[in-house]
Order: sequence, then structure tokens, then C-alpha cells
Amino acid sequence: MTSGEAEVTRRRRLASGPGTLLVWLYGVMVVGAVSRSAYQISTEFDRAPLAYSLSAVAGVVYGFITYTLVRGGETARKVALACCIAELVGVLTVGTWTLIEPSAFPDATVWSDFGMGYLFIPVLLPLSAIYWLRKGAPKGDAA
Repeated sequence: MTSGEAEVTRRRRLASGPGTLLVWLYGVMVVGAVSRSAYQISTEFDRAPLAYSLSAVAGVVYGFITYTLVRGGETARKVALACCIAELVGVLTVGTWTLIEPSAFPDATVWSDFGMGYLFIPVLLPLSAIYWLRKGAPKGDAA
């Protein structure tokens, strides 16, 4: 196998097997979060600006993770892993915040109540992606 073929195989690995399901789920979350936040920001932003802005941020994060998974390669894997960890921190922070101080969120975000409105996919997805991305890491790589 030539070095060019090896690179294509490595790149493809992120979006193969379970990675294909991750790409599909992240793609669905992009559509859901971006369309929801775009509608809410354009029609009722003054009602819950923090919630709607956080949903827009979630959509951008989902989009970037989807891109890196499709792109493949070692650099993309590391970037996707970092983004998934940041996403998980965001979900846990916003999820906890919405339970402790519900008045701060007059309307739900994608990450409210740990993603309950999205069948808890927002909290399960980064956990699954982190596992998949770490499993695919080259041997001896700490990331």
C-alpha cells in the first residue's frame, strides 16, 4: 500500500463502521439545532436570548464535528475529539444550569435538561463520539 492509499484509508476510518452512525446523528443534530435556533432567533429572540444563542452555538459545534468526522485523518480526529469534549462540557454545564436555575432559561435550549427534548442524544452523542475517536487513535497516542 502506498503512503497515499494509507492516508485515504486513515481518513476514511473516522466515518466508517460506527463512525457512519455518528456522522448521521451529528448531521441530524445540525439540522435540528440550526433550524430551531434560526427560527427562534429571527422570530422571538427577545423572549430567551441566552437559550436561543446557546442552541445556535450547539448547531455550529455539531456542524464542525460532522465536518471533521467526514474529513477524516489524524488531525481531524484530534480536533473532533477536542470539540466533543467541549460539547460534553457544554451539555453538562447547561443541563445542570437549567435544573439549578430554570428561571435563567425561559425557553429550552438543545442542551437543556441534558438534552431531554432531544431524547438525551445531546449527552449520549459526545460520549459515544469520544469513545469512538479514542478507540481509533493510533497506539501510544494519549489523545
